[in-house]
Amino acid sequence: MTGMYEQVQEAAQAVRKRCPSGRPRAGIILGTGLGGLEAEIEKEAVVPYRELPHFLESTAPSHTGQLLCGQFAGQSVVVMEGRFHAYEGYPLQRITFPVRVMHALGCDILIASNACGGLNPQFRRSDLMLIEDHINFMGDNPLIGKNDDRLGPRFPDMCFAYDRELLEVAERVALAEGIRAHKGVYAAVLGPNLETRAEYRMLRAVGADVVGMSTVPEVIVGVHCGLRCFGISVITDMCLADALQPVSLEEILAAAKEAEEPLRRFIRKFVAALPPRQVAAGSKS
Repeated sequence: MTGMYEQVQEAAQAVRKRCPSGRPRAGIILGTGLGGLEAEIEKEAVVPYRELPHFLESTAPSHTGQLLCGQFAGQSVVVMEGRFHAYEGYPLQRITFPVRVMHALGCDILIASNACGGLNPQFRRSDLMLIEDHINFMGDNPLIGKNDDRLGPRFPDMCFAYDRELLEVAERVALAEGIRAHKGVYAAVLGPNLETRAEYRMLRAVGADVVGMSTVPEVIVGVHCGLRCFGISVITDMCLADALQPVSLEEILAAAKEAEEPLRRFIRKFVAALPPRQVAAGSKS
């Protein structure tokens, strides 16, 4: 991570010049097929990634590739409209770079959404799942390499990678809104191919409820730099090994579209209900 701190500060300064309104509360990452939320953001600025130093190009289908700054549900937010993935050929340190920039801008909460395959037979296509834990099957980690203590500790603890208080808020919001939202474990794989029947059996056997190709690296870095992390998945296809059928990208995007209205409603209410910003011990702010 040599030089990462300086690059993060440079990128954050470039964002501040375009979004000068102050310290955002939350950073939000919009996953596959979930970009419709951008219509609800009162935008102060829309910045294509290519105009920001050290940002990558988003090449995944349905990922627009721009940073939004503005107001949403009464909170100041920074939103990634499109993320980066390891299957695009990018190293995890660069994929997760925007999370560090969100933290440098002043965010204390990271909200990551994704589309995923359902492994739990109690789930259904287009259901939502609140992530309470994860399994990293990507064979890599964004924290590998020399640690810069200015970015975070050498050995961050992942016991509560997904913030307990935020999960409780999410459960209350889902109940109040009548939204079907499970809790479960997200397994991250490298991709881009979907898994075999044997792999789905293995993932389910080790405790995964859903499987996808993102989110875990971003949460690892979020924890590393001190963000309170929350993750939510849209189940776009069922991956039950004994009843498996081929699935196309078009079908996955259609399932994500079906879930967009309840997801947008949930995220709006969830952001409005965020707990007060935590003040570090000894801070006067």
